[in-house]
Amino acid sequence: MDELVERVDAQDRALGPVSRRDAVREGWLHRVGVVVCRDGQGRYLVHRRARHLSRFPGHYELGVGGAAQVGESYEQAAGRELGEELGVQAPVRLQFTFLNRTGLSPHWVGVCDAVLQETGVADPGEVAWHGWLTESELRQALQRWTFTPDSHETFARYLAHRADPALSRRRSP
Repeated sequence: MDELVERVDAQDRALGPVSRRDAVREGWLHRVGVVVCRDGQGRYLVHRRARHLSRFPGHYELGVGGAAQVGESYEQAAGRELGEELGVQAPVRLQFTFLNRTGLSPHWVGVCDAVLQETGVADPGEVAWHGWLTESELRQALQRWTFTPDSHETFARYLAHRADPALSRRRSP
């Protein structure tokens, strides 16, 4: 059975539940929670998606995340996905949201962050590889490796947010 997500409007207000498949097929806005993970040294966690996945197989990703289910906050969705994909639990904090028009369909992204002391055992059905990169290494990787469409924008907005924390109080279109 397809998971239910909350269809939302251009201001991220809930309109009602729909299937994720329908949201993607019809281009309906819905919510996706993503967590950018860093370690105590400030390195970023990057992972490569499993090759058999239907969406962006074998692509690298900066954030761990997925569609928010009905009634789930961005933080809850990001935290759930962190546990499912990397086998780790950690507090996640929403930093900002933005309307993402790249990828398979438009969606609101809630970018959270978390500091991980360790990574758990990644689900091989979701994650083929994961590792830590410095900011410089990540910048280089974004130019050389094939990342998911939203990874570039997420990273740019994350860096801008870190430079100006007031951005967390504003929603970006």
